[in-house]
Amino acid sequence: MRVTNKKEESLNHSYLAHFPRSHIVAASALSMVLTLLLSLFPSEDVAAKRHDLPLQLSLPEPKPFDDSLESLTAQPQQLSWNKQTVKSGDSLFLIFQRVGLTEKDLYDLLNSGKEATSLANIYPGQELAFQIDKEGQLQQLRYVENRLSSRLFSRTDAGFNSELFTRKPDVHPAYREATIDSSLFLAGKQAQLDSDLIMEMANIFGWDIDFALDIRQGDSFKLLFEEYFIDGEKVGNGDILAAEFTNQNTTFKAVRYTDKKGLSHYFTPSGESMRKAFIRTPVELARISSHFNLQRKHPVLNRIRAHKGTDYAAMRGTPIKATGDGKVVFAGRKGGYGNVVIIQHGHQYKTLYAHMHKFRRGIRAGTRVKQGQVIGYVGSTGLATGPHLHYEFYINGRVRNPVKVKLPKADAVARSEKIRFLEQTTPIVAKLNSYHNATQIALANAVGTIIN
Repeated sequence: MRVTNKKEESLNHSYLAHFPRSHIVAASALSMVLTLLLSLFPSEDVAAKRHDLPLQLSLPEPKPFDDSLESLTAQPQQLSWNKQTVKSGDSLFLIFQRVGLTEKDLYDLLNSGKEATSLANIYPGQELAFQIDKEGQLQQLRYVENRLSSRLFSRTDAGFNSELFTRKPDVHPAYREATIDSSLFLAGKQAQLDSDLIMEMANIFGWDIDFALDIRQGDSFKLLFEEYFIDGEKVGNGDILAAEFTNQNTTFKAVRYTDKKGLSHYFTPSGESMRKAFIRTPVELARISSHFNLQRKHPVLNRIRAHKGTDYAAMRGTPIKATGDGKVVFAGRKGGYGNVVIIQHGHQYKTLYAHMHKFRRGIRAGTRVKQGQVIGYVGSTGLATGPHLHYEFYINGRVRNPVKVKLPKADAVARSEKIRFLEQTTPIVAKLNSYHNATQIALANAVGTIIN
């Protein structure tokens, strides 16, 4: 039994005095009703009659609390690119210095794999982009070779990996034609042809035409080729599809054909190969300074001494190409020939290249070479009055005039592919002719307009 003191009773009385008497009476009556109900229905009986209905809630699993520094750090900020355009005189080392990287950074990248060796071939106008973190460590390097391809080097635990990215350009046919007034090169430039296309055309017809000796004023050519575009802007040239060259009133035609194996070569429209067993000249677009002459007076010795080959005058260092597939049987110094390479082509044929400035790396006796492969560079070693290539051609041990010797042909289109060849090439040759006809009509209309 709780005993209240007078002070507490006095306090309660003063508190109730604030409420109306009617409110106090109602509250007392409600209290009595609740007491009666609880006595009639015990709480145990109520619990016994309750139905439990399962309720499934999809609540997320609680994540464990992580108070590590990583959890408190925001996502790493994307590193910005430091773009560098290769300038004249630049080296990879100078560019690395410019962006704050060291010689060791360069060494680590270049030794990460063979793909990194492509960086040694940078030239003015190309772009390098660097991603360097706050610690000054190179994370990524993007090397933009050209508009069509770029290579990305990314740091890994093992060094750097490499990915090549290429864009596929839009391909459109293009046509050019020209008449030669002074030289093939100038005529090509006037027809708005790039140098690489002029050289490729010379290579196609180089089996039948000596471009250092045979070109005459009034010769002409027609060329159908591919142009590459990115976003409407020309970014390069593709393959020559068909070509025609008229030299001293003789016309030669060539068309590109890709066989069932995926190999592409140039043939005449009837299927004969444009490719012979040898190319006519070992130095591109050089000038013949001395012809084959068994009664020539030697310019240094000043006496009659057979000139068993053809001399091609060219600048020192001009590449010299093997005129046919074969095996190097000699590469070294040989008397008045100076630095010389001799190549054996099967059992019948042999070629000799003399007065070289130096040999290409790897060219030695026993080396196998392919037609068109560079074997050395023009010089003036031995008995030579100036830089030039002395070239000799032998058949069964007998020396022949390289300019006039009849060159053996390569294989024509296989009979099993002849129908496929004609289906693929006939429309291309027709397109070359249609472009020429359209050009002649446009030219005639232009002349008529001027006259009128």
